[in-house]
Amino acid sequence: MPEPKIGAPAPDFSLPASGDRIVSLGALRGKSIVLYFYPKDSTPGCTLESQDFQRLSGDFAKLGAVILGVSRDSTASHDRFRAKFGLGFDLLADTDEIVCRQYDVIREKNMYGRKVMGVERSTFLIDASGVLREAWRKVKAKGHAAAVLEHLRTL
Repeated sequence: MPEPKIGAPAPDFSLPASGDRIVSLGALRGKSIVLYFYPKDSTPGCTLESQDFQRLSGDFAKLGAVILGVSRDSTASHDRFRAKFGLGFDLLADTDEIVCRQYDVIREKNMYGRKVMGVERSTFLIDASGVLREAWRKVKAKGHAAAVLEHLRTL
């Protein structure tokens, strides 16, 4: 699937969320969306990134933005991850990689000398009308949430 284009409508989706719910991008129209894809619950980089988004979640909310995390983990795994680290935003389970592929975040990675296909840490900023406004790829976890927040403030 081709990479989503800045200035074009963001690919729509509905995914199971933590707390046994379904979250649809279309249902969130009217709010900006920070959609971040991460490799795995409770791993060091993913925990750091998620905690940073949580720490800044009030600032994102003041700007009318909703934070959504997406990984290939199950909702049960997401529920444990949220509880363990006090995450107050939804984590979405893309266990069949459909949304990961819509946003072109499944990439070849080198894992202990082996080539594997996995989620490339990426974030997408979607405006209130559902248009993709920014994309960050190959994200480094540390400081990323603050950079997204600063960018959101300029829109």
